[in-house]
Amino acid sequence: MSLAFLFPGQGSQCLGMGSNLFERFPSHISEANETIGYPIEELCENGPEEKLAKTQYTQPALYVVSYLSALAQIEDGVEPLMCAGHSVGEFAALAIGEAFGFVDGLKMVEKRGEIMSRVSGGGMAAVIGLEADGISSALSSHGLTKVDLVNFNSPGQIVISGPQNEVNSSLEPIKQAGAKLVVPLKVSGAFHSWMMTKPSEEFASFLNAFEFQLPKFPTYANVDSHPYSDPQLMASQLVRQMRSPVLWTQTISHMKEAGCEEFIECGPGKVLSKLLRQIP
Repeated sequence: MSLAFLFPGQGSQCLGMGSNLFERFPSHISEANETIGYPIEELCENGPEEKLAKTQYTQPALYVVSYLSALAQIEDGVEPLMCAGHSVGEFAALAIGEAFGFVDGLKMVEKRGEIMSRVSGGGMAAVIGLEADGISSALSSHGLTKVDLVNFNSPGQIVISGPQNEVNSSLEPIKQAGAKLVVPLKVSGAFHSWMMTKPSEEFASFLNAFEFQLPKFPTYANVDSHPYSDPQLMASQLVRQMRSPVLWTQTISHMKEAGCEEFIECGPGKVLSKLLRQIP
């Protein structure tokens, strides 16, 4: 049976995550703590929750827990034939596929989180039950031109992102256009929107110091929903990912078309597992 690992993104973090993994992988935890300068296991297990929810801490914590979750599966005899990660989860997917080392991936994610945390004034909301055209029409008819459609999570769920005031102003028009529900997300920025353009440029300069390899199994990119095929383009795709939509519905569809019959979510929560039920 063809099996894939999926790695969750920001929002899946929770206190206590990884508690069953830290003692199992002491060398990885030691490397992680030395890299980031604080005890990652203490943050994950005890918080405080407000700190864990901050982007600059959330992203490294998710990366470590998700990577170790997948590593535990592999050590227990479960081998994926393909992988994908949602947003920051893509870094754990690439690391488990040995496109780069565990520590290098952590350095990338730490920098990514730190850069993104500096962009204030943004917000996001999940739109349930309204297709992209309906959302776009509602936004344009009310002059909300700075709100982007950024996460295509399932046929019934699309996330919008942009300046907080415009996101707030878009909630009622989108409901009136036919959305079943519009839920503001508890995030600190307008991730994957145009507001991440300058941060992505800084991230591009940072990634110049790293080397990339083709993953040992197909690993699907958020920006185009296809497997990475050229190590020389990997850095630019990860940079684009910061300011581009996450094509999650298409990614899962392409993985199924490639023969995937079973998915295992590696990391905290069941967000991606729940989305799977909504994707044909």
